[in-house]
Amino acid sequence: MVQAYILIQTEVGKASLVAETIGRISGVIQAEDVTGPYDVIVRAQADTVDDLGRMVVAKVQQVEGITRTLTCPVVHL
Repeated sequence: MVQAYILIQTEVGKASLVAETIGRISGVIQAEDVTGPYDVIVRAQADTVDDLGRMVVAKVQQVEGITRTLTCPVVHL
């Protein structure tokens, strides 16, 4: 199982709707509105890194109102 944080920038005023919509995507553990340089932070999981990448590109990035994403896989050192 691979987990990642997805940092999301949205159009002005769209953070709540984006977080709510992403929260319903299969594999998303948590989606929260935040303040700072990013508007929404998501914790997601998938079976493989490839599955995670497909989820981000095919599902998360397709949500209306998103302008940019940054995916940060969780590593255990």
